[in-house]
Amino acid sequence: MKVLVINGSPKGKNSVTYQTIRFLQRKFPKDEFEVIHAGAQIHALEQDMWVVKEGVRNAQVILFAYPVYAFTVPSQLHRFMTLMKEGNVDVSGRYMMQITTSKHFYDVTAHRYIEDNCRDMGMRILRGFSADMNDLLTKKGQLEVITYWNYTKHIILEETSPFEREPDRTPLNEKNRKYRVVIVTDCAEKNSRLRRMIVDFRKELPFESHVVNLRNFDFQGGCVGCFHCAADGTCVYQDGFDALLRKIQKADSIVYAFSIKDHSMGTLFKTYDDRQFCNGHRAVTAGKPTAYLIDGEFSQEKNLQMILEAKSQMGRNFLAGIATNEGVGADSPAFCADKLAYALTHRITVNENFYGVGGRKIFRDLVFEMQGMMQADHRFYKKNGLYDFPWKKMNIILFMRLVGGLLKHPLTKDKVQPKITEGMLAPYEKIITGNPLKE
Repeated sequence: MKVLVINGSPKGKNSVTYQTIRFLQRKFPKDEFEVIHAGAQIHALEQDMWVVKEGVRNAQVILFAYPVYAFTVPSQLHRFMTLMKEGNVDVSGRYMMQITTSKHFYDVTAHRYIEDNCRDMGMRILRGFSADMNDLLTKKGQLEVITYWNYTKHIILEETSPFEREPDRTPLNEKNRKYRVVIVTDCAEKNSRLRRMIVDFRKELPFESHVVNLRNFDFQGGCVGCFHCAADGTCVYQDGFDALLRKIQKADSIVYAFSIKDHSMGTLFKTYDDRQFCNGHRAVTAGKPTAYLIDGEFSQEKNLQMILEAKSQMGRNFLAGIATNEGVGADSPAFCADKLAYALTHRITVNENFYGVGGRKIFRDLVFEMQGMMQADHRFYKKNGLYDFPWKKMNIILFMRLVGGLLKHPLTKDKVQPKITEGMLAPYEKIITGNPLKE
């Protein structure tokens, strides 16, 4: 795969984000990487964009790599996007990817900015990868970026050669039972469009699947916020929803199929979601990939898009795909099934962004404060190590106090400041030039 990397950091090669690109180059030597340090060389590019036009001509994928600055991209990369448009750089039909490093503070808006501008230029949008600044220093972080790269390459291969692969037409009763997928829907009998999407999805999915139609369940009512479930997770209603939900949650993956109604998933699905408060603030299906089959103009529903992404983030479920019947440019149910199957077999986990990290920390503090009442949540958070308060990292706090004191003192400030970048990059250099994690 030929990749043109647009490094948007003003630090150029000294950027922490760029170390992830170096790591990928080491891990995937068969992929060809060409790098333009756009952030550091923005003034030169303002005079001549020839190197960018040549790079685009030879690339299959354009990868934007940058740190998140003040809710979005650095001003240098912002200027670069303007230069691409003003210079009529032809990137139409090219795939775009993005890799960012930050503390996950509004990385979602930075990613959306790049996606929107790339969409303006006719590019094919692929989901980005958002990493914490120190993720690459851990085996977990290294595995996550390797998994992201492999998954993205799989998507590109499947999209560029859809006719080279025979569709799966295995009868439903003969599907592989290694993984069990549950499709939760509110599909009405007369809704032929949504029903067709579910049928096509199940035909292509190589694993056993079951459909749960919420229209067949007699809800006694919506959640009334009584906190009856706070201590042991049992709902005040006696309609059997608890048992139904536990059966659904035992699946290896949950897929949701609905028609857009009033800019939402509809009242029945909202009742289903609200009643899940019997789980409290516990991500009981964490690690299980999910997908959506949507009847309607999902591309126009910005709030619903944010809600679905945030739900997968807070549930810690990898969002494998969203299929719609909008036509050109939309994922088909069959392709969505293929991506979900890949996520299941390769055990892909969620890459956290602002929605997941920010939301989790809000709930962490809430549950800790109300542990006397939210006893089930408190037990869950303790068991799963979710009480990751900063005061547990006292060694880092003390070290930063030392650095701050040296920077404040006039006799040591000028000596220490140049060493900061060098010190930040030293651990990455050891990983990249040493013995990287095996694939």
